[in-house]
Amino acid sequence: MQANPALVAHLPELLQDYAKSDIEVVEPRPTELASASPSIVRAEEAAAWLTAHGAASPITRHALWVLESLDAIDPTYDTFAVTLLDGDVDTSGYPDYGAIVGGIAAHWDESTGDLILRSVVGWGGRGARGDTDRTAGRILGRMLATILESGDAIGRLTVERRAGGSGGIRCPHCGYAAATKLTVFCPKCGMRMAGSE
Repeated sequence: MQANPALVAHLPELLQDYAKSDIEVVEPRPTELASASPSIVRAEEAAAWLTAHGAASPITRHALWVLESLDAIDPTYDTFAVTLLDGDVDTSGYPDYGAIVGGIAAHWDESTGDLILRSVVGWGGRGARGDTDRTAGRILGRMLATILESGDAIGRLTVERRAGGSGGIRCPHCGYAAATKLTVFCPKCGMRMAGSE
């Protein structure tokens, strides 16, 4: 979308047709909480994460925990409109394992100033995995169509993916060799590359 700060306020409207709970908008983290992490292994980072997101709803905290753990969103830069997209919540308000959470993440492109939007979903593992995968894929496709049909979209951004090679760094998750040292996400498994910081 073109550079217009008012567009960020319209992110929840793009999720209206898919939301099964209230839509919450999570602003990028303040710089003093940049080291926050949902991992309980590092107590200081976990405490900073709770400071940043402790007041959010259980659905939002769960979605942030899942999607940050997978590096699907970067809360330092992304504004994230999040909701329950499919499934139910338990008695304490957290999504059950068969539920799908997610929404639309947005960040400003540093070179053009355009607002880059992407739909992001995450889910647990209970039930038939294929059903959850197919449902999540349909939701992702419908959210992309909603973004493109919004009237504010410039178009789709095409990202060139390079094949693996020996000139780059190795993925810490799957060991795949990236084509260059500038690779941010593994072309094979999608995890953040360790040397791309």
